[in-house]
Amino acid sequence: MVKKLQKLSADKKKSNAQLSSTVKDSAQQIWLAGLGAFSKAQEEGGKVFEALVKEGLTIQRKTQAVAEEKITEATSRVTTMASDIGSKAQGQWDKLENIFEDRVAKALAKLGVPSARDLEALSARVDALAKGSKAAPAKAAAKPAAKAPAKKAAAKKAAPAKAAAKPAAKAPAKKAAAKKPAARAAADTGASSPSSAS
Repeated sequence: MVKKLQKLSADKKKSNAQLSSTVKDSAQQIWLAGLGAFSKAQEEGGKVFEALVKEGLTIQRKTQAVAEEKITEATSRVTTMASDIGSKAQGQWDKLENIFEDRVAKALAKLGVPSARDLEALSARVDALAKGSKAAPAKAAAKPAAKAPAKKAAAKKAAPAKAAAKPAAKAPAKKAAAKKPAARAAADTGASSPSSAS
């Protein structure tokens, strides 16, 4: 039995030695694999880095394009909303302006201030009266000029017969005197009506 135990212990020593050599070999292989990976990473590292930079650039361009689309879309939405709000506000301002103008016109009418239409109508009426009064003095000037030679002729005829001529001369003179104030009064009312109307 002692022999068996010795044999077993010798086997154990051999197996321990084999196990330790196997572990050593394994560790050596792992170390060598790490060194190989490190050197490969150094060789290939530049290439991998450049590939990663290229991928990053393409992704950045894509995201910028998407962001620009979103910004353009948002800008167009805001622009349309602003134009809609502006048109609504303009409509409200127009309504407010019309209400204000109506109220001011009513207040001025209550105070007796003439409107622009009233002033235009009055101006047209004054122009018409001015044209009419220019024609009336020309007619009035023509009538006295025609009557003056008739008076002179009547005065010459009446000179030989003074007694008979005095009452006859006085009568046309009275008629002419009566007609002159009437013509003056007509001319004065034509001239005074535009000034009193304005």
